[in-house]
Amino acid sequence: MKRKKKHEEHVDEAWLLPYADILTLLLALFIVLFAASEVDSQKFQAISSSFNSELQGGTGVLEKEAPTESMEVTPPIEELKTDDSTTEGQEEMSWAEDQKELKEFKAKIDGYIDEKGLSPRLQTKLTSKGLMLTITEGVLFQSGQAEIFEDSRTVAKEISNLLITDTPRMIYIEGHTDNVPTGTREFPTNWELSSARAITFMKILLENEKLDPRKFSATGYSEYQPIASNDTETGRAENRRVEVLISPYQKEIID
Repeated sequence: MKRKKKHEEHVDEAWLLPYADILTLLLALFIVLFAASEVDSQKFQAISSSFNSELQGGTGVLEKEAPTESMEVTPPIEELKTDDSTTEGQEEMSWAEDQKELKEFKAKIDGYIDEKGLSPRLQTKLTSKGLMLTITEGVLFQSGQAEIFEDSRTVAKEISNLLITDTPRMIYIEGHTDNVPTGTREFPTNWELSSARAITFMKILLENEKLDPRKFSATGYSEYQPIASNDTETGRAENRRVEVLISPYQKEIID
């Protein structure tokens, strides 16, 4: 009886199994965390050697001990600074140089006009949009027509030589008329007449192989941009014109 009682008082050790499982799981967890926090030094050295060989020697950026955290490289403060006043000054200087060249351009064309005695039929004006050369109708075309006078082809070709620059500028050819209706089959309205004149004059200019056709465009404005009153013959004659706009290199600045 005494042996039986002693056997019943023996302690149950079944709880050790789940306890051991928990310890095993914790150990595995710590191993995984430790492994995740470490960088494979062998792989890191292999990458470093590859970069250094490509850079042909020297101290490589990867030769140092591998960091445990990635950090972005911040440029020096001096590189981040931008001097707005310096930038604006450079732009103003570029614009000033551009305007200076256009003034020289104007002087060259004015010299040609004076030499040929073409004033006031040819006039130049420096505007915010660029240098404008205005040619009145009587120099190039007969009234209501878009065919240029044969004698005036020489003038057009000489003007084309004046438009040659080391760096080609944009050239805009603009045709204008008075408000008198054309009423012809070829030119039903002044739109067709003004456009045809601009294109005709542009095509003659582009016979000069030193000019770049990609820098040219032709537009007809009909009667809707007059520079004088259409109530008088003198005013209508001024409105019948072809204009050559020589654009600045810089963007247009509106006054």
